[in-house]
Amino acid sequence: MIELGVLFGLLVAAVLVLLFVLLRRRNGNTENVDGRLIEQARRLQAHNDRVSYNAASVHSSSPTMTDHYRP
Repeated sequence: MIELGVLFGLLVAAVLVLLFVLLRRRNGNTENVDGRLIEQARRLQAHNDRVSYNAASVHSSSPTMTDHYRP
């Protein structure tokens, strides 16, 4: 019975540590211009991916209809 309490205690402690780390990371700001440019490029790429690969464009159109990729 004691072992079960220790196991659940360790699991709760691990969850609390992970929550603390995730909440602390979310509030962090990017310190320099390079970091902001990287974040902007990733945000734009994520938007383009959502448009290109959503369910409507994948299942009801030709594969290149909404593809924003230009070689």
